[in-house]
Amino acid sequence: MTLLLIIDILGTIAFAVSGSLTAMKKRLDPFGIAIIAFVTAVGGGTLRDLLIGANITWMRDMTYFYVIIGSVVLAIIFRKKLQYVRRSLFLFDTIGIALYTIVGVEKGIDADFPPLICVALGTMSACFGGVIRDILCNEIPVIFRKNIYATACIVGGIAYFLLQKTPLTDDFIVIIAGSLVILIRILAVYFNWSLPNFYPEGDDKQKLS
Repeated sequence: MTLLLIIDILGTIAFAVSGSLTAMKKRLDPFGIAIIAFVTAVGGGTLRDLLIGANITWMRDMTYFYVIIGSVVLAIIFRKKLQYVRRSLFLFDTIGIALYTIVGVEKGIDADFPPLICVALGTMSACFGGVIRDILCNEIPVIFRKNIYATACIVGGIAYFLLQKTPLTDDFIVIIAGSLVILIRILAVYFNWSLPNFYPEGDDKQKLS
């Protein structure tokens, strides 16, 4: 297995668990949990592949289907072990966006797109599955709130290209760039970092958070 494939599988697992946790939090039935897990895991990658004119990976490789189903089953079985669902959801979601950012960037490079387009593809791969998940679960998508989310993916994607100008090997570049996404996301939540918002000050009804 290549490093890119391993990262893609790990990202699929992380997002499938993230989707499962969100669905269970909304008290959906097993079928609903599976659907939310599936769209969370493959939503971003599907959009990315459609945009670059590539074969949609999960439709040609059943490995992804089995990985998602296995992740859903494990999430349901061990749901009582996940005592802090919000923290677990945050953890798996953060790991997922980090891994999918790298996958999207490398897919863009393979398609000979300019660096900025590759970063956009990485961000889209990482965030769009979560957008679908949140919409289906009647939540405001995290990417549309003031939280540092897509910004972390953008920084990680840019770091990927900057690190390519160093003597580091590709494997180390992937690890560092992905870790940077995770680090920024964790620090943003811990220190309550956020992007500026432009609703009138004091107008609580317009706050999204």
